[in-house]
Amino acid sequence: MTTETEEKKVITSFEDFNLRPELLKAIARKGFESPMPVQVHILEDETLTEGDLIVQARTGSGKTLAFAIPIYNKMERATKEPQVLVLSPTRELAQQTAHEFAWLGADLSARVATLVGGLDMERQIRTLREGAAVVVGTPGRVLDHIRRNSLKTDSIKVLVLDEGDHMLDMGFRDELEAIMSGMGNLEKTWLFSATMPQEVTSLARRYLDAPRKVSLVSDVACHENISQKTYIIPARKRFEGLANVLLWENPSRTLIFCATKVETQDISDRLCDEGFKACAIHGDMSQRERNVALSSLRGGRVSILVATDVAARGLDIDAVSHVIQFGLPSNLEAFVHRSGRTGRAGHEGSNLVLLTSRESRQFRQMTHNSHMQMQIIPAPDASEITGQAKVRFEALLLEHAQGSLDYHDWADEVLTRDDARMMVAGLLARAYGDQPQGYSIRTDVESEMNRDKNRSDGGGGRQGFERRGTGRPARASMDGGVQIQLGEGRNEGWEVGALLGAICRSMGISREDVGNIRLRDSSASVDLSAKAAELLESRKPRMTKEGLVCNAIRLLPKDAGETKSFGKPYGRSGRQDRPEWGDRHDRGRARKYDSDRRRSESKVK
Repeated sequence: MTTETEEKKVITSFEDFNLRPELLKAIARKGFESPMPVQVHILEDETLTEGDLIVQARTGSGKTLAFAIPIYNKMERATKEPQVLVLSPTRELAQQTAHEFAWLGADLSARVATLVGGLDMERQIRTLREGAAVVVGTPGRVLDHIRRNSLKTDSIKVLVLDEGDHMLDMGFRDELEAIMSGMGNLEKTWLFSATMPQEVTSLARRYLDAPRKVSLVSDVACHENISQKTYIIPARKRFEGLANVLLWENPSRTLIFCATKVETQDISDRLCDEGFKACAIHGDMSQRERNVALSSLRGGRVSILVATDVAARGLDIDAVSHVIQFGLPSNLEAFVHRSGRTGRAGHEGSNLVLLTSRESRQFRQMTHNSHMQMQIIPAPDASEITGQAKVRFEALLLEHAQGSLDYHDWADEVLTRDDARMMVAGLLARAYGDQPQGYSIRTDVESEMNRDKNRSDGGGGRQGFERRGTGRPARASMDGGVQIQLGEGRNEGWEVGALLGAICRSMGISREDVGNIRLRDSSASVDLSAKAAELLESRKPRMTKEGLVCNAIRLLPKDAGETKSFGKPYGRSGRQDRPEWGDRHDRGRARKYDSDRRRSESKVK
C-alpha cells in the first residue's frame, strides 16, 4: 500500500513506463535512454491521453515523441485507413514529425503519409491509396486532399495540432476550422503549443471538450539553458554591428533572424562577402533550395543560417550554439520562439538580440512582465575584437606547436639569429594578416545611447517631446502628409514592428514621421508626415530593395496631425485608425476625422 510519505518513483528510463516491446526496441535502437520532462508528464499519467489535451511546452522540448509514443502504444493494429492526423505549420516540421513516426512505428508495420505543399500531389495520392495509419501534413495541403476526396477522415480517431500558435500566426485558422468541423468520428484532439495567445485559447474552447492541461512553461521568456544578452548597435551601421558581434562571440552554429525576405538575403550575401560562411532561407526559395541550405548548415559547410520567422518555424536543427535576433522582435511570442531554437535537448545556448538604442527601450517594455535576466551592453568595437582575436590566434598556434615537434629545432635555431624578431613578425603577418578586424562603431553607439537618454529624460531643449499625459514621443504633424499603399502584408511575413523599421531605414526618417500602420493579409497602408512625403519619390529604389513596393499614394486629411501609438486600439471600440484626442475624447472631432478620412481616400495624388 502506498503511503503519503512514500517518495514518488523517479523516472530514469523509457522502460519505467508500460510501453509495448516494439516501441521500447525502436527507442533503444535510436539511442534514446532517458525521457525528457514533457514525455514523463504525459507517459506517467495514462489518463491524460484518454481525452482532449492541451500541452504548453517550448520548442525543442521533445514533444513529438510525447504524443507519438502514447498514440502507437494504444493503437490496436496498424491499418490502411488513417487513424491519426497530425497538423504542422510548415513543410519542414511536418517532414520531421513524419520521420519520427516512421522510425518509432517501424516494428508495428505502421505506414506514414506526408502531405505538404511544394511536393508532388499525385505521389501523395498514391501513398494514401496504398494505405497509411498516420497522416502528417500542413493544413493547406491536407484540406486540398480532403476536398479531392483522396484523404478520407471517417476513420481518423486522433487529431494532433502541433505548434498551434504558429499555425494561427501563419493564417491557417480557416483551414484548421474547415478540417476540424468535417471530422465527425474524432475521439480526441491534442493541442501542443509553446505559447497560449487569445487565438489559441479561442480555438481550444470551440473544438476541444473539457481538455486536460499540462504546462511546462512557467515564464515563456526564461529558458534555464539559454544565456540572454542584448547588444546595442548603431542605427546607421546595423550590419557592421552584426559583423562585430559574430567576430566577438565566435559561434559554432548560428541562426540569425531578420524581419523580411529581402533583408534575409541581403544580410546573407553581405556576410559571405565579409568571409563568413552563411546562407539564407526564406519564402521565395523553392523547397529544393531550402533543403540545400538546411543540409549545408547541418553538414558544416556553412555555420550561419539567416532566416525569416516564417521560414524558420518548425526547423529542427541540432546543436545551434547561438540565436541572433537582428532587430526588434514583433512581440514577446516571436522572441520566445526565436530563442527556443538554441538550448535544446539539455544543451546550453546563447540568445543575442541586436537592437538600436531606441529599439532597446521598446524591448524593455515588451519584456517587463517576464522574469528574464537580460544583459544590455554596447556591441564590441574593432579594438576589442582585435585583442580577443589575437588571444584566440595565439592559443591556436600553441595547439599546433604541440603537435608539430619536427619544427621545434628549427624554431630554436631561428630564435638565436639577429633577425628573429623580423622572422616572427613575417610569420604572423602571413598567417594572421587575413583575419577580419571588425568595425569601429563605439563612438556611434555611445552617441545614440546618450541622445536617446536625453530624449527620454526630456533634455536637449526639445520641449514637448513627450505628449502631455501619455508618456509617448510626440509624432510629427501629418498635415500635408500622405498614405501609401504597399503590395505585401502578413502573408509575406510582415509584422507591424518590422514594417516600421524597414520604412524608417529605407527612407532615412525617424519613427515620429510614420503615423498609422494598417497591416492586412496581402497589403498594408502607412501614413507618412509631410517631411517623409517629400522624400518618398527619391527613396523608392531603397524601399523596393527592402521589399516595400508602393502601389498607390493618397492625401491625408488636414487635421490628421496627431496619430495614435502603433498597435493600440482607440478607446473601447477597437478602432485603429483614429488619432488620440487627449484624455477626454471629443466625439464630434472624431466623427469629423472619420468623414474627412473617407473623403481623402477617394483622392489619389
